[in-house]
Amino acid sequence: MPNVKSLASAALSETNGIFRLAPTWVPRSFLQPGRRLKLHPDDYYALGTHRGGIDERWFASTTPAANENRAPDEGLSYVVAGKERFTLADAVAELGAETIGEHIWSKYKKWPVYSKFFDNMGPIPHHMHQNAEQAKLVGQEGKPESYYFPPQLNPTGNNFPYTFMGLEPGTTKQQVVDCLDRWNQGDNGILDLSKAYRLKPGTGWLIPPCVLHAPGSLLTYEPQWGSDVFGMYQSMVEGRAVPRSLLTKDFPKDKHDDNTYLVDALDWDGNVNPNFKDSHYLEPVVASGSQKEGWVDRWIVYGRIKGEQLFTAKELTINPGVKCTIQDGGAYGWITVQGEGRVGKLKLQTPAMIRFGQMTEDEVFVTAKAAAEGVTFENTGSEPLVGLRYFGPDAQPNAPEVGAHRRR
Repeated sequence: MPNVKSLASAALSETNGIFRLAPTWVPRSFLQPGRRLKLHPDDYYALGTHRGGIDERWFASTTPAANENRAPDEGLSYVVAGKERFTLADAVAELGAETIGEHIWSKYKKWPVYSKFFDNMGPIPHHMHQNAEQAKLVGQEGKPESYYFPPQLNPTGNNFPYTFMGLEPGTTKQQVVDCLDRWNQGDNGILDLSKAYRLKPGTGWLIPPCVLHAPGSLLTYEPQWGSDVFGMYQSMVEGRAVPRSLLTKDFPKDKHDDNTYLVDALDWDGNVNPNFKDSHYLEPVVASGSQKEGWVDRWIVYGRIKGEQLFTAKELTINPGVKCTIQDGGAYGWITVQGEGRVGKLKLQTPAMIRFGQMTEDEVFVTAKAAAEGVTFENTGSEPLVGLRYFGPDAQPNAPEVGAHRRR
């Protein structure tokens, strides 16, 4: 669209640096929706049963969803300014540092992260996400990710609120190779080599690339790198067969039948880490504010992966009638999960139910300049106003490290 630059500039001028975003829905053909996304019950298969149920909502995304038979813009967030619509990806491409900040624009030339709500009725297969070097072999990017389980969206745990992560210490590579060799014999038994952790609303995890994990059935807020690569190492889940193509799709074609290569692709030390929970488990840590002030901003995703801060996230809670101004070190995507109020000049309203294609007032993207100058949030409702927001690389140098919740 040739006039995106002028439209985006005008929108930012009108709102002092904040984009209003429309909901972005993503289906998965191999999963069953958990039905906690606030989507209308009639709309979970709005794209057709052949595409699968909608079990994800993506936030401030410039990352295409890697689905078969997808629409060209699937996974991409749209900015809505009056009667105009354009993708956030196009706005960032046109305005560059004005939207995402000089340090991110100069290094990546794009918004390199995104977040989502991930919502399923049951668990998904034990899988890993390739690292940057592995993904580059197939023209893609690696994918570290993180989890937070918002209490507002988890009134029920659904079928299996536990996540298998990593492998039991002492597991051998040959045992995992043997599992892949048994792919077409039914359940290949890889979960026998792993351990499940009970998922608790209001907590989270930081998951590096090449570490196996089988996410459970809590609705999950997932700040992550802007990629959709994965390899599934479990052949059946809840009695359903997993196509072997979902194991091999993001590995070089000449390695698809090489089970030893596929196992060597795992971060072995990371998977058999005897202190796995201590290395990856997160609980909220207060960043600013207090109950006395009527608002509290908490870190919910923090820590480094291989020494790099790739993304972080916070949860802001504001009591009724309270207003606060928050400064941050970088641009961010915001989703409201409870209450109503205002962010700058824009209204915030948490919907009870959303029709597919309907516009909402719960999601915005705050540019780096606006974040640095400070954004004013106000609770105009009768219950707490709560929002989750995630940041890109190196935006929060003062964020805590994994384990910080134990030192409070």
